Amino acid sequence: MTSLLTPMLALIAWSLVIWIWMYATRLPAMRAAGIEPQAAAHPGSLDGLPSSARQVADNYNHLFEQPTIFYALVLYIVFKGHSDGLHIYMAWAYVVLRVVHSLIQCTVNIVNLRFLVFVLSSLVLIAMTVREVLAFF
Repeated sequence: MTSLLTPMLALIAWSLVIWIWMYATRLPAMRAAGIEPQAAAHPGSLDGLPSSARQVADNYNHLFEQPTIFYALVLYIVFKGHSDGLHIYMAWAYVVLRVVHSLIQCTVNIVNLRFLVFVLSSLVLIAMTVREVLAFF
């Protein structure tokens, strides 16, 4: 686990786990609600599904928002040759926090708890970025 790219791979793999979870909940919910696949052609058309199905899909979307900054930052750090133990530790912390965020959102969906974990993961991402900005100067 000495590569900064490994946490990036882990978050990619986690995103695919959530993708599978999303369809494992969404498709049965659509069938139960009598929603034909074509009816889902536009955003918001699945808003009538139960929360348990929507929150997993929401989390899948969240994994393509802020984590894209993480992916770009990790590649930047690796390409610049700045990968070190602290960056690796922070990258794993970010991934673990994003997994915890997913588990909260996909199960109990307590917004205040989810927000706290999101803020912590954001702080890790900010710290990684600040280290790189300081190294630039």
